[in-house]
Amino acid sequence: MRLLNRLNQFQRLWQPSRGKPQQVTVAEMASRCFCSERHIRTLLHQLADSGWLHWQAAPGRGKRGTLQFLTTPDAVRSTLMERVLNKGQQQNALELAQLAPDQLRQALQPFLGGQWQNDIPTVRIPYYRPLEPLRPGFLAGRAEQHLTSQVFSGLTRFRSDCPLPEGDLAHHWEVTGAGCCYDFWLRPSLWWHNGEKLTAAHLVASLGQLMQQPAMGQLFASVSGLEAPAPGLVRIRLHRPDYWLPHRLASYCSHLHYPEIAATPGAAGSPGKPAEPHTGCGPFKISLYQPELVRLELHDRYHLSHPLIGAVEYWITPQLFDASLGTSCRHPVQIAIGEQAQLPALQPRDKRISLGFCYLAIKQDGQLSARQAQWLMHLIHQSGLLTTLPVEDGLIQPSNALLPGWPLPDNRRCEPVALPRALTLLYHLPVELHAMARQLVSYLARYGCTLTLRFHDAKNWAGCNDMDGADILMGDRLIDDAAEYTLEQWLRCDVLWRAVFSPGRYREIITRLDAIQQHPDAAQRIQGLKTLYEALMSASVLTPLFNYHYQIHAPPNVRGVHINARGWFDFTRLWLPPPENR
Repeated sequence: MRLLNRLNQFQRLWQPSRGKPQQVTVAEMASRCFCSERHIRTLLHQLADSGWLHWQAAPGRGKRGTLQFLTTPDAVRSTLMERVLNKGQQQNALELAQLAPDQLRQALQPFLGGQWQNDIPTVRIPYYRPLEPLRPGFLAGRAEQHLTSQVFSGLTRFRSDCPLPEGDLAHHWEVTGAGCCYDFWLRPSLWWHNGEKLTAAHLVASLGQLMQQPAMGQLFASVSGLEAPAPGLVRIRLHRPDYWLPHRLASYCSHLHYPEIAATPGAAGSPGKPAEPHTGCGPFKISLYQPELVRLELHDRYHLSHPLIGAVEYWITPQLFDASLGTSCRHPVQIAIGEQAQLPALQPRDKRISLGFCYLAIKQDGQLSARQAQWLMHLIHQSGLLTTLPVEDGLIQPSNALLPGWPLPDNRRCEPVALPRALTLLYHLPVELHAMARQLVSYLARYGCTLTLRFHDAKNWAGCNDMDGADILMGDRLIDDAAEYTLEQWLRCDVLWRAVFSPGRYREIITRLDAIQQHPDAAQRIQGLKTLYEALMSASVLTPLFNYHYQIHAPPNVRGVHINARGWFDFTRLWLPPPENR
């Protein structure tokens, strides 16, 4: 990139005196810039014409002239970044911002928040870590889950102000065959981000590939067949009724990616078409997905209401962290649309207590008896342990219910009982669970119990090989839209429960869930789930520990900021007023 090279050369000239006037020869400057004397004279003329410096040569070969600087490399970088961003050249801006994290945050500060760039209303969000690939199925990160919902669509979808799923790619659906056949009638004009017309056959292929994943296979265990009997019809057949099916299809994990198209049998030279992992048909398409920058742009052929925002960018500015806690130890539930250091100057736009929670689960048929498990739960909730965690003020709130209206069992009169002399606790991110684990070590030591800690460096239990050796497990459960259904999905699909229960007991739980899903009435299904979870909490299998205070801060010109169940905000509702000088 020519601009970056010129900036680097200017930086080399500026650095020896830190911008103070210099008495220097042409040869010395050529040596600094690793070029010929002829080229350095051309460069000095170019930099002078740009208004960056003034060069007054002295008569005579090898004489020292006067080099004066009219600006700084940081100011030049900022000017150049603004110029290329106004032209929509994000890749050039990224190359110009090749700085250490702290310097990068400073360089980006003028461009974060909401701005009109190249006549496109753009929101830029600083983010603390690179984003993982948006693969089909379950994702660990809260940000990736939210991003999936902005890039991909499902047959159905959740809307934040409605507890029931509604049509997305499907205009509507019909249920026949005593709940064993679902016909989803597609909207008439659907397009992938790559410009290809979306068909029912595409969706059948994408759903089929999704259900081949083990966890997604469990989620759709009742599905017996997928068909596209007509151009605008997707038919899903079940071998037992599942009235959660529209909810399952609306969850972010079931949003559909462009499928891998198999070759036509017998067709010469037809190798098939590979999957396009970041191609969907949601409101935004991905134009750039790099460790330093992710850019979303409006999908012009989106099938629902078009957002008023034209682009959203994540500028990745890594923060310092404790390496012993893993690469994703920070858990930023307080999002700033703008530089975090400017949080006091940003306006608090929305806040809520998360429905999601950090939890503690006790392995059944392990070292802890039922009475010991109950006593441990009593100690955690009645000792004040959760109110004294060394975490940032205003970040968490001790839980008093699994969900609103699903209160914890009252065990205030629990009889004391001796705990085992040694126990093992396994936990994963977020970092608040590290503080909780340390507190438990010192607290249980008072009761003669030595607690050994094991840390799984991830946001969920996927790939964890230490679960069989743990007596206690702690993790984080995100709760999405349709909170009760999310708990059904958790119990059905999370590998946690295979570690907590014996194989026979786990099969009983799944059988219970299969019976609950067959109730056509949503209230009956929810009551069945509530009864099941109340039994698990009463048996001291599970208890929530604390919820989070979700908060979003934004500049005054970023409108339509409404926090959702994940603690993020729907990009389709954002808008920026046009600049006043237009």
